[in-house]
Amino acid sequence: MKVQVQSIRFDADSKLLDFIQRKLDKLETFYDNTIDAEVILRLNNEGIENKTVEVKLNLPGDQLFAEKSNGSFEAATDHCAEALRRQIKKYKEKVLAH
Repeated sequence: MKVQVQSIRFDADSKLLDFIQRKLDKLETFYDNTIDAEVILRLNNEGIENKTVEVKLNLPGDQLFAEKSNGSFEAATDHCAEALRRQIKKYKEKVLAH
């Protein structure tokens, strides 16, 4: 899957980008018709959970979205991937019902 990553207020290293790519590639096991994914990494100034990850997953005719904040980008990415996995399951049930 093609993953486009934008980092705001910092430069993401290749280790983080590879981690995000691997996590989002695993979502293809649940639904293989994904077009691409757009990821936004953002540093916030307040609180302990100051790292936010937003993931937009483009599907044919639809779009899924997840946004999570945590103390690290890896943990936030894990939470986003899990939320998108649940959304994909619901999406597949809805599509197969019609």
